[in-house]
Amino acid sequence: MPQITVTAHDNSTRTIDAAPGLSLMETLRQHGFDDIQAICGGCASCATCHVYIETPGVADALPEMDDMEDAMLDISFVRKDTSRLSCQIMVEDGMPDLDVVIAPPL
Repeated sequence: MPQITVTAHDNSTRTIDAAPGLSLMETLRQHGFDDIQAICGGCASCATCHVYIETPGVADALPEMDDMEDAMLDISFVRKDTSRLSCQIMVEDGMPDLDVVIAPPL
C-alpha cells in the first residue's frame, strides 16, 4: 500500500496510506483533506483537485496526462512542471510513495 505525504494549504503535513483502486483525489478526500474540493467529482473539468507531485522523479513515472487534464491545468495561475489533477491519478499496488502538495485555490 503506497504512502502519501500530503501538505495542505495551512502547511500542515500528514502521511496517509493509499488503498489501491481509488484515485488520488478520492484518497485525499477520504482522509479529510477538504482543500481538495473536487467540484466536478473527478471528471477533469474543474481543476479543484490540483496537486503538485513533489517526489523527485515520480512525476515522470506516473501515467502521462491527457489533453483534457493539460487544458484544465492551463487555466490555473499556479501551474508548475509537477502539477497534476489528483482525480486523474489512480492509486495502484506497486505505486511509489508520493509527496504531494495541494495547490493553492484557483
